[in-house]
Amino acid sequence: MGLFSFTQEIAMDLGTANTIIIYGDKVVVDEPSIVAIDRSTGKVKAIGKEARAMHEKTNPDIKTIRPLRDGVIADFNAAELMIKGMIKMIPTRRQWFTPSIRMVVCIPSGSTEVEIRAVRDSAEHSGGRDVYMIYEPMAAAIGIGLDVTAPEGHMVVDIGGGTAEIAVISLGGIVCNRSITVAGDVFTSDIQDYMRQQHNIRIGERTAEEIKIRVGSVLPDLIDPPSDFIVRGPNLMTALPVEVPVSFQEISHCLDKSISRIETAILDVLEQTPPELYADIVTHGIYLAGGGGLLRGLDKRLTDKINIPFKVAEDPLRAVARGTGIALKNVDKFSFLMR
Repeated sequence: MGLFSFTQEIAMDLGTANTIIIYGDKVVVDEPSIVAIDRSTGKVKAIGKEARAMHEKTNPDIKTIRPLRDGVIADFNAAELMIKGMIKMIPTRRQWFTPSIRMVVCIPSGSTEVEIRAVRDSAEHSGGRDVYMIYEPMAAAIGIGLDVTAPEGHMVVDIGGGTAEIAVISLGGIVCNRSITVAGDVFTSDIQDYMRQQHNIRIGERTAEEIKIRVGSVLPDLIDPPSDFIVRGPNLMTALPVEVPVSFQEISHCLDKSISRIETAILDVLEQTPPELYADIVTHGIYLAGGGGLLRGLDKRLTDKINIPFKVAEDPLRAVARGTGIALKNVDKFSFLMR
């Protein structure tokens, strides 16, 4: 980009759990998708990591909002404030004039027209002049390094915070796909329910998230198991403090139903896949992206269940953002993939 270019180009992975912004080929913002707002004035108190530190710890004057639920905008006003705030975080941004912004934003493949319009409006109100949309599984495939325009089948399973996106891609199009709302948020709530029912302890979203990261597993047997994680919280009956060690075996048991639903969705998509593309997928394997891909043993469990090798993408958390950034750099080449 020239020194006096008046158009800024940014790629945004607007996720339920995290928002990543790529500017000048670099990840410049990687923050939790959360905003803290002053209830009386409606002004933003904090965005991203700062707001997450306040989450579930606020006083009555401040509320923390996660503007996206199940991959789509649930709170239009908060989403707009969050996007604007995150664009301001871009470190190299010249502040002495307001350039026009060209944006590529990724959206779940199951989005309705209304949901797509909501994302577009939020991006435009945040300063986007040219706003393009790209479907998440397509962005993930590009980010993984697959040639999405080739006449061969590739399958991507992107398990994010709000949705799991399963898609078969060939010749630059999505041949068949499923978008289900079983993903990171559901895993977190499964852990909260499990702790309440099995250990009689009440935990918040943040602690459940921490358990998922430290001892999250989908297999009861691991070659390199993590050590137990100590959870502290109030006993539901007595309100007295308790400490409970949680093992990865327990978490694999508590996530079992949700993982089974993802397996069923993958099998549904494979059922709809034309035979020639199915043969390509068996040859290439299936790629896992998104934060869910980091769950211990997920690739092995899915490989054993479906009999097709599953491969975890390099840096799965940023695969979609990387693909969105590549699409932005090659808007002309990938224009037919965008909305």
